[in-house]
Amino acid sequence: MAATDVLVVASINELTIRHGFGPMAMPNPPNFQLFSLEDDPGGLWLAENGSDIVGFAWSWVCGDLWFLAQLFVDPAQQGQGIGNELMRRTMEHARKSRTAHRALITFSFNRVSQGLYIRHGLFPKMPIYFVGSSREQVAAKLQEPSLRSVALVDTDATIKRLAEIDARAVGAARDKHHRYLLSDPATTGVLLYAGNECVGYSYVSASGHIGPLAATRADVLRDAFAAALKIAADGSSEKVSAFLPGTCEGALSLAIDVGMRITFPMLLMAAPGFGDWVKYLPRNPGFM
Repeated sequence: MAATDVLVVASINELTIRHGFGPMAMPNPPNFQLFSLEDDPGGLWLAENGSDIVGFAWSWVCGDLWFLAQLFVDPAQQGQGIGNELMRRTMEHARKSRTAHRALITFSFNRVSQGLYIRHGLFPKMPIYFVGSSREQVAAKLQEPSLRSVALVDTDATIKRLAEIDARAVGAARDKHHRYLLSDPATTGVLLYAGNECVGYSYVSASGHIGPLAATRADVLRDAFAAALKIAADGSSEKVSAFLPGTCEGALSLAIDVGMRITFPMLLMAAPGFGDWVKYLPRNPGFM
């Protein structure tokens, strides 16, 4: 996994530098990748040239959802059909999983990859904006949230409630992903309440990053995001950040109101019938 992380960082930075955004990726421990590999080894494909890894594809499945978390090819090896062959192999994983929904998140300026995904039945659905700001700026402008936050605990009852929220927000339960996040000491998870009604959940990492966040109704997503911003602003990280779908107008407006700015644009692509995200904020392009 260390070798694939090197490939991911190099591929992302080559793309973002080429499009004028500068280097964006840094090496990170592949904890979620290893978790997914142990859960379902069929979701990982490698392309090798001798002893060198020149590309790989990694996908995961939760219930009726198949998600392509990463597909990268060594920039020096691109244009040789490696990406198309990896895509063919990973789509076979989707077919064997018999899922109803298929999706991925990619850079909106990655035109070549979008053409590849469209050829395999995944179509552009909506923009997703990475937004960020200093914690001090957010704290100075954020008003007191209207929702009450209650710390998540890893119990069967909690997982069942989270699954119910996910079913309403994204159309698929993600029990194993919640257990992964709840076991992460660097992540804070909360249920969000309007009075006595549970209306959503949110996770906030020690780095000040928000997500995933889900709400039971579109009209409470802005308030749910405000509650998550409050947790991040009360933390110790210098930065606060989130991925906000373009369809989540209230959350986007709030982000701009508290001084957050768009850093770079991404794009949700999916098979027909999936991707109506007005109640959901993803964690990142690989986790969703």
